[in-house]
Amino acid sequence: MERRFPPLNPATRLNPIVLIPARMASSRLPGKPLAPIAGVPMVVHVLRRAEAAGVGPVAVACAEPGIAEAVRAAGGTAVLTDPDLPSGSDRCFQALGTLDPEGRHDVVVNLQGDLPTLDPAAIRTVLGPLADPSCDIATLVTPIRDAGEATAPNFVKAAVQFAAGQRYALAPYFSRLPVPSGQGPLWHHIGIYAWRRAALAGFVALPPSPLELRERLEQLRAIEAGMRIFCARIDTAPFGVDTPEDLARARAILEAQPA
Repeated sequence: MERRFPPLNPATRLNPIVLIPARMASSRLPGKPLAPIAGVPMVVHVLRRAEAAGVGPVAVACAEPGIAEAVRAAGGTAVLTDPDLPSGSDRCFQALGTLDPEGRHDVVVNLQGDLPTLDPAAIRTVLGPLADPSCDIATLVTPIRDAGEATAPNFVKAAVQFAAGQRYALAPYFSRLPVPSGQGPLWHHIGIYAWRRAALAGFVALPPSPLELRERLEQLRAIEAGMRIFCARIDTAPFGVDTPEDLARARAILEAQPA
């Protein structure tokens, strides 16, 4: 497949920025970014985890002023974006244009705002595949160890194969089905992305692709456009908050930790 977005020169030193898209209109947990956990809004917990990773500046790309106010009250950087943008990727790209119109940051880490217990090391790990000049987008996977997860459509699978000792590998496809078939490990895709800036700019300019619409997976638009997505492995999937039950669990975890 023809590549539309050439990678940066591998000799170029990466200069990442971490952007956290956040909006209040969650279907299963409305107002999720501002849900208090141990007295702190969830999005601020994620902000702190991203800052602890130490890979570059961090900002929240907000759909509503209330999120921006909470982030700024906590000493963080917030950028208001168009509330009608269709995805977190679009929100990150619009915020990037506000924060860095000169183009100093060549890598954009798109970090979900519902990962309040995230290990900051995961953010550092997702940057690793970009050492390969053919990588346009880097993301994370973790082994699927439960048969129920393998067949559950909400657990997205990456069709990726790691050789012995290999830290990063190309993923030619992602699916809600258990792919690839046959004997061997299955990999749960974790939706944290490190984009080369040119790839993100090209991606948001494209319409949704046929496979993206069929599988309801945004990353397939990138693959259909000829971009190469590499996966890095981590041992355990970060805990995401999508429901009231998840929120209660996150509160139990973080409220039990020492201040």
